[in-house]
Amino acid sequence: MMTRRPNILIAVSIVLASAILAIAVWVLAQMRDDALRRAQDSVFNVSLLVERDVSRNLEIYDLSLRAVIAGLKQPGVLDLPPEIRQMVLFDGSASAKDMGSILVTNETGDIVFDSQASPPRKFNLADRDYFQVQRDSPNVGLYVSHPFIPKAPGKDITIGLSRRLSHPDGSFAGVVVGTMRLTYFRRLFAGMNLGASGSMALMLADGTMLMRRPYDPKIIGRNLTGTANYTRFTQQPSGEFFGTAAIDGVERWYAFRHIDVYPLILDVALSTQDIYVEWRHRAWIIGTLIAALDATIIAMAVLFSQQLRRRLAAEAELRELARTDGLTGLNNRREFEEHIEEEWLRAQRCAWPLSMLLIDVDSFKGFNDLYGHSAGDEALIGVARCIAQNVRRPGDTAARYGGEEFAVLLPDTDEFGAERIAEQIRAAVQALQLRHVASSHHVLTISIGIASTKGHTFATSRSLIDAADEALYEAKDAGRNRVMRYPAARADSSTLVEQPHR
Repeated sequence: MMTRRPNILIAVSIVLASAILAIAVWVLAQMRDDALRRAQDSVFNVSLLVERDVSRNLEIYDLSLRAVIAGLKQPGVLDLPPEIRQMVLFDGSASAKDMGSILVTNETGDIVFDSQASPPRKFNLADRDYFQVQRDSPNVGLYVSHPFIPKAPGKDITIGLSRRLSHPDGSFAGVVVGTMRLTYFRRLFAGMNLGASGSMALMLADGTMLMRRPYDPKIIGRNLTGTANYTRFTQQPSGEFFGTAAIDGVERWYAFRHIDVYPLILDVALSTQDIYVEWRHRAWIIGTLIAALDATIIAMAVLFSQQLRRRLAAEAELRELARTDGLTGLNNRREFEEHIEEEWLRAQRCAWPLSMLLIDVDSFKGFNDLYGHSAGDEALIGVARCIAQNVRRPGDTAARYGGEEFAVLLPDTDEFGAERIAEQIRAAVQALQLRHVASSHHVLTISIGIASTKGHTFATSRSLIDAADEALYEAKDAGRNRVMRYPAARADSSTLVEQPHR
């Protein structure tokens, strides 16, 4: 089927190319989803690791604060020598890396005990938020302060973790506060693999930024309340989403979580550019190969179809040449004989009439002798045109039967219908007015014999042809330029066509 229909070949190649493309798109989509899942797993692991590290250190520091509070409540501790009191109140965690001082203040904010100095440094901390919150809120518990610069010179930006001290009657007695340098979070964040454009941030529950990667000191202490991402952070304890950072405008995939019991929010984010960078590289390679493959398939199909069209055209031309008379353009005798066999069998099956015209150009040898073969060929072409113009039904067949003879096959036509068509052809040829001085009519004319199965019994299609030939000879003997029906001997005068006026 495809070898006979080039367009189907192209259509099949396009369908095949589309199927390959669809499969490639599906595979690339799966690879893209896999890239996102790997990134999500990576972000989840990083956020979990950071959360546990931060939570553990805050818990250790909080235990140190609780130990100071418990030590202050022990009888006799305040009466110990300063060196011994320092060892009792302040454990080793106070001297850990990135840990600052643990300070104890009175109700007015003056430092009364200092883990790094004895006697304590002379600072008043009443202006710090961690002091004011503990003073004004008896049940706040552990409070994580906003970032600040310590009053001691040369210190890095710091946060304070504080707890309230109370008198036996419950009134405010001061605070115990431990400071933590933000460089701890900066180093912690820097050790995580987040890609070129990834980010990580730790903020207070009220939206105040404590640390962010990539690091920018101007961002520390900035409040993000009202931003789209912070709003999402506050809606649930943990989650994930695609969002755009208000700070740098980069689109990222975010995973966030609130850190245990502490008023802290951690978010870890990978840039969508980084998530899909490897996938894009592979997609470009695969896409290029698939596009090249599809283009090759379609191009080969187009080239093959062009070759096939040329082959079919050549075959059609050969078939046309095989069944067409080269001079007149009518069917040749071989084609006519195939048609008459088919129509004969069909007429026998369907019991409908089949008529045949056998046409001969009158005195054609004399025309050739007088006017030459070129004029003879033109005369035959003119006769063929007259025949073709009057034999127009799809089932009718007109052919050059041989030399100056022509044949017409008229399915489902009785002898009267055939006679009408024959007369039209005869009149059309005479109307050409081709001069023929050797003819008694002085113009080129034709004679036509008619045979029909209507009312006659013929054993074979050959018998039908012979009957038409017999009628043709009767027309010739009767003076030419006329139509005769078979059997001519029984035809009355109405069956004879009178000669046209000269």
